[in-house]
Amino acid sequence: MRNFQFIQEFEKHSKYLNNFAMKLTKNKSKADDLYQDTALSALRHQNKFTPHTNFKAWLATIMKNSYINQYRKHKRRNEMQDNTADNFYLNTSEKTIPNTGEMNINIQEITKIIDSLDETYRIPFLMTYEGYQYEEIQRALGNIPIGTVKSRIHHARRILKNKIRKMYEDVAA
Repeated sequence: MRNFQFIQEFEKHSKYLNNFAMKLTKNKSKADDLYQDTALSALRHQNKFTPHTNFKAWLATIMKNSYINQYRKHKRRNEMQDNTADNFYLNTSEKTIPNTGEMNINIQEITKIIDSLDETYRIPFLMTYEGYQYEEIQRALGNIPIGTVKSRIHHARRILKNKIRKMYEDVAA
């Protein structure tokens, strides 16, 4: 196939390729770039096309492979999209200092709620939180049945969940 014939054949499938690029990228400018990459690649490798085969499928394969390669390259580079106004936030050299005040208040509130639990629930719950196994908790509590240990931990979690939910519902109201 000569250059002129190749370009004519390519132009026949131009609309299909534009639609296919849009379907892959879901972005007009990226679709245009993908279309151009496909055209360049097809022209560059036109000698690899086997005459009397499906030209449209060959072009679609080139486009799909180009899209996949771009996606992989993007993933490898872990590029970050900057949508902030004037690129100010990403270009500052200053480090941000997190405000841990709210987090400290939440931890204090949760600690108060845990301390308000009945001792039968609080001790197994805290031991689980500290990393003790059920058997170790069982021995520490005087060899009570393992099912009782699990049940107390479950009840403690449920009580805590309900108290925390109620506390924040009151604040939101």
